[in-house]
Parts: sequence; C-alpha cells; structure tokens
Amino acid sequence: MAAPLSLALLCALCAILAWIDIRSGIIPDWLNLAIAALGLLKITMTGDAYAAIEAVGEGVVIGVLFWLLRRLYFSFRGVQGLGLGDVKLLGAAGIWVGIAGIPLVLLVATMTALACVGVLQLSGRALTAQTSLSFGPFLAAGLLATFVLQQYGF
Repeated sequence: MAAPLSLALLCALCAILAWIDIRSGIIPDWLNLAIAALGLLKITMTGDAYAAIEAVGEGVVIGVLFWLLRRLYFSFRGVQGLGLGDVKLLGAAGIWVGIAGIPLVLLVATMTALACVGVLQLSGRALTAQTSLSFGPFLAAGLLATFVLQQYGF
C-alpha cells in the first residue's frame, strides 16, 4: 500500500474519530482497531514480517505505558485525566509512528489543544478545572502530523 493511499485512509479514519469523539466523548474500539490494523497493513505491505512484529510490540508497549500513567494519575487525583479510548489510540498510533514518534504526537496534540482552549477562552466560554475537552481529535492531529513528517520530511 503506497504511503499516499495509507495517508488518505488514515485521514479519513482520523476525521471520523474526531467527529465521534467531539459529539459523544468516546473513541469506539472498532475505530482504534481500524487505525491499528491499517497501520499494520501498511507495514506488512512495505516491510517484512519482523517490522510488523516490532510495530505491534511498540504499539502494545505504548498502550501499556499510557494505561499505567492513566492509573497513576487517577490514584493521585481521583479523576480520570485520560480516557481509555485515548490510551488505545496512542497504542494504535505507536504502530504508525513508533516509540520515537510518540513525543511529537503528544507535542502536536497538546499544543493544538492549548490553542483550542485559548480560542474558547477568548470567545468568552467559561473554563474551569472541571471543564472536559475531548483529547482524541488532538491526538489524531498529532498522529497525522507526525506520520507526514516521518514520511515526507517536511
């Protein structure tokens, strides 16, 4: 599968993810699975079996690390700071961009989320410590930006 085709399919899945997460506050398991499976398909079509196994391993490690971070945050604060769908999305993103790409995914996601919060604040919306904002669309943007940078080096 060529990189432009896989990018187009990933964009479509990320757009669906953003739409669902903004409207309902959840990221469906089938959508995270589709993103992971598409990434695995891309790797198997362009690489060898070892690369696919390595990518799945990286995705699992990333998912477990963020699941542990989620649990740790909950034990300290008593509230969930990161949804389980976000954790699964980060695991699926790991298949696409690897462990080395996750910091950039998070950087883009947090910067775009902060920009969005800034726009909401400037528009007069009251934001408090209890204000909830779906993070999935920002993670999807981070995944897309990181994948494009890795593939095309812009």
